[in-house]
Formats: sequence, C-alpha cells, structure tokens
Amino acid sequence: MKVTRRRLLKGFVGLLAGAAAVIGAPAVWIYRTKTYSGPVSDHFDGRHFFDPDGVPPKSLGEVLRWQFGPGRQRQAWPVWAPSPHADTPPVRVAGKQVRLSFVGHASWLIQTSGLNILIDPMWSARASPVSWAGPKRCNDPGIAFDALPPIDVALVSHGHYDHLDVATLSQLAAKFAPRVITPLGNDLTMRGADDAVRAEGFDWHDRVELGNGIAVTLVPTRHWTARGLFDRNKALWASFVLETPAGKIYIVCDSGYGEGKHFRRVAEAHGPLRLAILPIGAYEPRWFMRDQHMNPSDAVKALADCGAAQALAHHHGTFQLTDEAIDAPVIALHTALDEKNIPRERFAALKPGQVVEI
Repeated sequence: MKVTRRRLLKGFVGLLAGAAAVIGAPAVWIYRTKTYSGPVSDHFDGRHFFDPDGVPPKSLGEVLRWQFGPGRQRQAWPVWAPSPHADTPPVRVAGKQVRLSFVGHASWLIQTSGLNILIDPMWSARASPVSWAGPKRCNDPGIAFDALPPIDVALVSHGHYDHLDVATLSQLAAKFAPRVITPLGNDLTMRGADDAVRAEGFDWHDRVELGNGIAVTLVPTRHWTARGLFDRNKALWASFVLETPAGKIYIVCDSGYGEGKHFRRVAEAHGPLRLAILPIGAYEPRWFMRDQHMNPSDAVKALADCGAAQALAHHHGTFQLTDEAIDAPVIALHTALDEKNIPRERFAALKPGQVVEI
C-alpha cells in the first residue's frame, strides 16, 4: 500500500508540474524568491499585476476539472516527432536583412544589423520545474546549443516554464553573457536562480535600445504568470515589438484573443508591422484555455487586427501542454486562412530548424 500511495503522489506531482508549465497551476513545492515591489499603476495594485482587459487565471478546482473531469479527450502525441530541418546560423547578419530561425515552441533566433537576439530561449528537455516530470519535448531544438552564434540579447516574455527556462538562461550567461530583457519581476526570478544572468526588468510600454539601431518595446498581452504556489501574477508578462531595418516585428509568445483589443492597440501605436509572430497551439479544451491561449482561428483574427504584412506561427508541435493532437494547430490554421481567403503563405507554420529571411 505504501508503494501505491507513493506512486500516486509522484503522479500527482508530475501532473501539477506539467500544468504549471503552461497555465501556472499551483505547484506542490513552495517557490520562494524576491518579488517585485513598486508604485501602483493601472496594471499593478502594489502586490499583483493584472490585465485591465483580461480575466483572472483559472483556479486549482478548474485545473482538476480539466484533468479529471468526465469526457476529457486528450489526443496522444508521438513520443518523438523529429523535424527534418536543422539550422547552423551565420555568426552575424549585417545590414538591413533580418534572418529568423525557428528553434521550436516559442523560441527563435533573430539576426539583423550585427545583433543576435533569442526569443524565450528554451533548450531543456522538459518544460517543468522538475527534471523527471512535466511536458517533454518531442523534437530537438532547430539549432543545437553548440551551434549558436554569439548571443547579444534574449527577450523573455513571462515566467511560465515553457518560456522562462532558467537552465537555458544559465547556459547562455556562462557562454555569452547576453542582456536579458524581460517584464518586471521576472528579472528577480532569473537572478535569484543564477546571479550571472544579466536580467533587466521593464514595464509595459517601455522602449529599450538594444544597439546598432535596434530597439524593443514591451506591450500588453492577454495572459498572466506564475511559477509556484505563492507567486501568482507577482511578475508581469508582455509581448514585444522589435524595431529592425526591415520593419517592426510583433512577437506574441503567449496570449488569449478576447475581443482583440491588444492587437488593435499595437497596430494603432506601433504600426505598420512588417511581421507578426503569433501562437497557434495549446488551446484545447476551449472552456479552459480560451482566456490565455489563442486557437488558430483566433490567431488569424489577431493577424487581421494587428495588420502585419506577414505572420509566422509558433507555440505548437514541441511540447504537449494541452489536449489537441500534435498536427491539429497547423491543420486548423490552414482551414482558418482558407475560410478568410488569406493565402497560406501569408501566415506560415515552420518546423524547428527552418529559416525565414526578410
């Protein structure tokens, strides 16, 4: 009986570890770190951040209803689904060209004007606070870590484990010592885990000069964050508008759609946009996920709202975070584009290791 209970407990810990990776479900460990303190604002009440146009995150009871409720239809993913592509980037890309390499999930390498910029760098085997449980990647990163060029900057959107990967940030700090630009509070998380990480925290609408004429602005997004039991929304989350010689790139690492206000506001404040990088995965069941993750149909509406000339899809096909099949997001994206008479090439879904140049 003792062995059975131990196995059940281990399974429950693993379940919540996996849920914490994507939805910030309360974890079963006590996560303690310094938390952000600062002046009250229209999205910070002195203790917690909030989205004035969003909704509160789901409760533990709703997590359990999703995981164990009747009628759940979780599609099986293959244990391993390798990409046929692998990229070996150049050391630098000069001039006005922008080279984007899809690493996988929400991770990208963007090269332009002699700068090398990583988005939500994630090279770990699991998107989880523990090494033995939680979502496990089903394909290799599109760039091997040892094949990375010198990294100057990393942009980290928020604290969920599939986006803020301390192990990868520590590796980057040891090898390249890049600046890490992140929303308020996540810098404390990073430095609390490894004080070698050069993390800098910024608020929504802050514009940060990165060098060589490149700048990034943190913009509101419809999401939230947590890493443990007691830190729900004690750090901020954001999307990014990256200014490049080829035009502005709107990078949305995680977001629900809501009424589309966030996307339209970015168009008004930062348009015209040359490219949008939009999430299309981790969206089922809709009753649970719609407030924090777009489905492909939502992503097509977001493209129309932000007005970008082109879009690239991400946040799919690497970690099984929710219930849809591994190929469902891309199939649904093509359907949504066809229904709106939008050419599929305007909103492309890459595999890890594929490259786009603009």
